[in-house]
Amino acid sequence: MRTKDEWIVFAKNLAIQVFKITDSMKFGPANNEIIRQITRCSNSVGANYRATKRAKSSKDFLNKFKIVEEEADETIYFLEIISEREPKFKPEIDELIKQYIELLSVVVASINTIKKNNPDLQ
Repeated sequence: MRTKDEWIVFAKNLAIQVFKITDSMKFGPANNEIIRQITRCSNSVGANYRATKRAKSSKDFLNKFKIVEEEADETIYFLEIISEREPKFKPEIDELIKQYIELLSVVVASINTIKKNNPDLQ
């Protein structure tokens, strides 16, 4: 099992892999919007995961994890779109999706644990 710091590095490395794919995509109105969106959300996953280390309260901690959950799910969505639009990236994207799902499952488990241990945060 990874430590929190290892998950942060894992999330950062996933974002870097996303950037490598988007750097290779053709430019055009649709792709530019997809690139903008996935760049934002994939980068936000690691940044917000890292921010959980500096949470000021249990509520703040939970909220930051909820952002990570939302951004990871959004990243998966855009990866699926890229995979359909740019089939040449499918093998890399399939692996990235698998890794984002792994990260997402840990985040959801953390959220559930936080809620269980802090009933007032429901």
